[in-house]
Amino acid sequence: MKKKILIVIYDNVKTLIGALLIAILIRSLLFQPFYIPSSSMEPTLLVGDRIFVSKYSYGYSKHSFPFSPNFSNKRFLSKMPERGDLVVFKTPADNRTDYIKRLIGLPGDTIQFVDGNLLINEKKISKKTTNENMLIRCGNLNLETNMYIETLPNGVEYLTVYKKKGTLQNTKKYEVPAEHYFFLGDNRDCSKDSRYLDSVGYVSKINLVGEAKIIFFSNNTNISSLIYFWNLRNINEEDLLKAIEHFESLLKYISEPKVMKRQKRNDE
Repeated sequence: MKKKILIVIYDNVKTLIGALLIAILIRSLLFQPFYIPSSSMEPTLLVGDRIFVSKYSYGYSKHSFPFSPNFSNKRFLSKMPERGDLVVFKTPADNRTDYIKRLIGLPGDTIQFVDGNLLINEKKISKKTTNENMLIRCGNLNLETNMYIETLPNGVEYLTVYKKKGTLQNTKKYEVPAEHYFFLGDNRDCSKDSRYLDSVGYVSKINLVGEAKIIFFSNNTNISSLIYFWNLRNINEEDLLKAIEHFESLLKYISEPKVMKRQKRNDE
């Protein structure tokens, strides 16, 4: 009788461990859910939105896995992100906190605001008014904002908001280093992003976690569906096939014997 009980317990534990390992693999290698805690990405993402982030879009680094184990300071199966992507990354200030922002500057770019306009490589990007206003909560303040449509050099369009009064006018010229990226929040006057060099600054490719793909719960009352597929970055059959290919390649990579040198932890 005891033997049967032990067998049942063993089978249940084995099933639970197997399910846990599968969940960790899916979360680390394919998709991970995230919660939007602030208004820095409004009007694109609202406070309280839940999103799925593709972990395979840019390849993998130590930050792809829970607790960011310090096994390597390289990316493997790496792919360069595109300007305009919505990216989750670990902020360089502590390499732990997850931020989501829009990728504006690629390695070698210069970024600057002049008279309230965004310049990339000294060229002003398209910024068209929508004649719409939006009241946005920023900390303890309510900001009255004007909404615009900005268009990046590669054709990516998105909505952005600027304060009606006292909006950001001019900044220094930011020069994006090699293998780093420059990010901005769509809510230009209520976003801690790459403009703040001491707390965020230029983000290393190692710190990229993944690309935002799906809103699976939105606080936008104009969306009737619980699951909202992004009209800019939909997941399609090609994406799913690519995810499977990345998953198989990664398993092959892990299974190959390698001598890995221990990396020293950076004092930041």
